[in-house]
Amino acid sequence: MEVKQDCIFFKGDIPCKPHKNNGYHCDNCPEYKSFQERILIIKLGASGDVLRTTPILHPLREKYPNAHITWITRTTEFVPTHYVNHVLEWNMDSVLWLLGREFDIVYNLDKDKEAIGLANRLQTKVLKGYKINEFGYCIPADDDSLHKWNTGIWDDLCLANRKSYPQEIVELCGFEYKKQEYILERPSTFIPFGLTPNFKTIGLNTGCGNRWLTRLWGSDNWVSLSKKLNKAGYVPVLLGGPHEHEMNMRISTRGKALYFGTKPLSEFINIINNCDLVVTSVTMAMHISIALKKKLILFNNIFNKHEFELYGLGTILEPDKPCKCCYKNTCDEKCMETIPVDTVFNEIVKLIGEA
Repeated sequence: MEVKQDCIFFKGDIPCKPHKNNGYHCDNCPEYKSFQERILIIKLGASGDVLRTTPILHPLREKYPNAHITWITRTTEFVPTHYVNHVLEWNMDSVLWLLGREFDIVYNLDKDKEAIGLANRLQTKVLKGYKINEFGYCIPADDDSLHKWNTGIWDDLCLANRKSYPQEIVELCGFEYKKQEYILERPSTFIPFGLTPNFKTIGLNTGCGNRWLTRLWGSDNWVSLSKKLNKAGYVPVLLGGPHEHEMNMRISTRGKALYFGTKPLSEFINIINNCDLVVTSVTMAMHISIALKKKLILFNNIFNKHEFELYGLGTILEPDKPCKCCYKNTCDEKCMETIPVDTVFNEIVKLIGEA
């Protein structure tokens, strides 16, 4: 009996969907459709890093509409399953499975040792992105990767860079950048308690994780902004994870802002989806807001502001004095806290109008 192993419905260990639903066999199946290119994406990073990489799927699917695409990552929740055939969590089982396969193209978009090590071991006709050299260090796989690689190893080139991350990553993959947007599967339409479409809701993402605490705006600033928003008729809603919970409880009490506590990712996305505008530093919430096309005020101090593609959704606010700490976790300067509350409030009004 003929078995068409290249069919998009073929499973290998269980009956395929056309057979299960209609009893078709491969020799008479009207639903047969073959895969063409076999493509692997290696992007292992944090959730926000994975989300801001999804723009590559637009040109990838446009050029290879019938490709079988596999994506391996540590954070699978933001890989869009309607673009990707296999989403793999980074573990030994997945790595062993990949080592037993052959690919037409591998896009390794991470510089981590485990990523470049895997990329060098895979059987592929084309390797894009990064690979490993004879001493175990990251180097470009081809000329398309040179720009992104150079800005990572030279501080002066990093500061002089005028390309956003989506542009860099799309061009690294060999495609033309056309401001391809983030891809995020839409959340439910559920409106959390206390929110109503009749009022303009402002999401205040107060934290920044634990890696770069120099990005914090400061509790007193959030309290002052919450009070100002309330007085003007907006609805301030505090956003954050477990690291920000205690701080958000205090800000909620002092600033009279809504706070729903820490939530699972799907509910957190839904709360952001119910906001008209989000104020945040460089965090996962920033990337979710961009993906949901929310108006945005982005606080930045330690990064090159040209790295961020806001797609015309908002503005970037930075301290008046230049950051001296680069990527240190703490700093006595606390430059981020010098961004005035009135400046933030005026930008909110400018972006979404009066309450």
